[in-house]
Amino acid sequence: MDPAITSHSRHRESNGSDRRPALKRARSSFEKNGHTESADSGNEIIGDESNLRRISTDPLDYPRRRAIIACEICRSRKSRCDGGRPKCKLCTELNAECVYREPGIKLDAGDKLILEQLSRIEGLLHSNLAAPVTVGALAGPISPATSNTASTGPEDGMAKRLSTTSGTVPTANPLPLNGFDFSNITPYVHSFFDRVNVWYAVVNPHVWHSHYRTAISQGFRSGAESCICLLVLALGQAGHYGQSISRIPHNSPPAGMSYFAAAWSLLPNLITRNDILSAQCHVLAAAYMMYLVRPLEAWNLLYNTSMKLQLLLSSPDNIPVQHKELSERVYWNALMIESDLLAELDLPHSGVVQFEESMRLPRSFPYESSTPGGDESPGNDELWYFLAEIALRRLLNRVSHLIYSYTYKRSSSFSIASLEPVAAELDYQLTQWYESLPSPVKFPRERLPASNQTQTVLRLRYFACRTIIFRPYIQAVLADENVANEHGVQEACRKCLEACIRQLECISAHHDGHLPYLWQGALSIMSQSLLVMSATLNNTLAALLPPAHQMNAIIAEVVNELDRLAHLAPSIQLCAEMVREAEERRQMWMKR
Repeated sequence: MDPAITSHSRHRESNGSDRRPALKRARSSFEKNGHTESADSGNEIIGDESNLRRISTDPLDYPRRRAIIACEICRSRKSRCDGGRPKCKLCTELNAECVYREPGIKLDAGDKLILEQLSRIEGLLHSNLAAPVTVGALAGPISPATSNTASTGPEDGMAKRLSTTSGTVPTANPLPLNGFDFSNITPYVHSFFDRVNVWYAVVNPHVWHSHYRTAISQGFRSGAESCICLLVLALGQAGHYGQSISRIPHNSPPAGMSYFAAAWSLLPNLITRNDILSAQCHVLAAAYMMYLVRPLEAWNLLYNTSMKLQLLLSSPDNIPVQHKELSERVYWNALMIESDLLAELDLPHSGVVQFEESMRLPRSFPYESSTPGGDESPGNDELWYFLAEIALRRLLNRVSHLIYSYTYKRSSSFSIASLEPVAAELDYQLTQWYESLPSPVKFPRERLPASNQTQTVLRLRYFACRTIIFRPYIQAVLADENVANEHGVQEACRKCLEACIRQLECISAHHDGHLPYLWQGALSIMSQSLLVMSATLNNTLAALLPPAHQMNAIIAEVVNELDRLAHLAPSIQLCAEMVREAEERRQMWMKR
């Protein structure tokens, strides 16, 4: 969930902090012990008077601390120990060895309750893994996990059989997840590799069938392979139904939620595992969280991924050869998504960035021609977009460091002279990035249609980066309009405003990147629109913008788009309210 709605739990102390009146505490404890109150007795409790006297004097809501100095013999016999050294009285009488616990292993009654509770939770986890998992039991802490297929009874569920994308599994494998129908997953698998994996490139299509067979053998109840397959199906279903969660009716469950809820129940057992497959599961889960517009939960998953990666990369020889390529792709995903989140949220850095300079760029997954059963790969290993995004993300990180961290901290006051060479160099690097793009992802910078989704998204990311590079010039002119007379300032402002307009003039183009970037895109839209609004109120900057009627139409469409997205997350709702209020004030100012 968003930071804006993150709740803070309140905890009571365990040592006498209950401020309820003694009588109420007594009544509560009395009810727990099987006694009842009489409706006719007012505040009097009907029951054994000796019990009442004991209840009214003892703080029964919490266990009392007892003497913990007792030898092992007395503890085992549950008898009172006098704590005598070197032998207590009982051990002396029994002529037994008297052994006391070492200091630091002391357990009071409260500690025992905690340990008992942990044991109970551990037992529940084991029983859940051993028992068949139903859709209703998989709702978890995310949201109601309503299946996208109609739930069936036990007989119907057991009659269904798992199937792979290339054929039917023998009927000896009954459906382990009641309510799931794996007989028609082919469209979701192909949708994942065609429309989702292009953004992340984190699943090897050549090993998909191997993972799927392993998941079947595990009954989809445990193991990283089961989790990976369920997450692939969740993201694949999301990609199959339009990719944008904004197109799903408000009261309908998100696409893929039932598969994701099943995968979510497997993640706790993977948290303590320190291998590449468990890290891959966390990256895929974070990707689905970004689809749900839950950035903080995605960051939590990525933080765990980063810890695993840092331990693995500190001893790279321990990474199996067949997982080398996967480890690099998992790393770049963790770095890029974390960088996007840290650009908008004030969160701790995981430290994974320390490996950036030494990390090799991804290459193609090794093709495994001898896959079991001779199955064909369900998709291609597409890397063009992934490599282009890595390079752009590294450039964005340099922009953030050089302009927004380094320049302002080094200067006691803002200096256009100090900014100019930095902005010029970063803009040159951005141009070089564009010129080096391969043709499948090289978008037209002119106002021409892009050939595919990846080109559309990269074009929006390109103009967002250019806006960030030249934005300090706009801020300087808004603070002091005389700055516009300095050399090169108006040209830099023109580049910034032009990049802003290119992001806002066709707002529906952002839908092509909603699966990975909806939340980041919504915040970027808010930032650019506020910048443009302020420019319309400045005489120097307004002269660099399109005509007023065109700007009004662009801003009105932005307001409508953010309103359409507002229900997805409180932070986006706040963005929509800020932009709407800013536009109302701008219109009032323009009428004066």
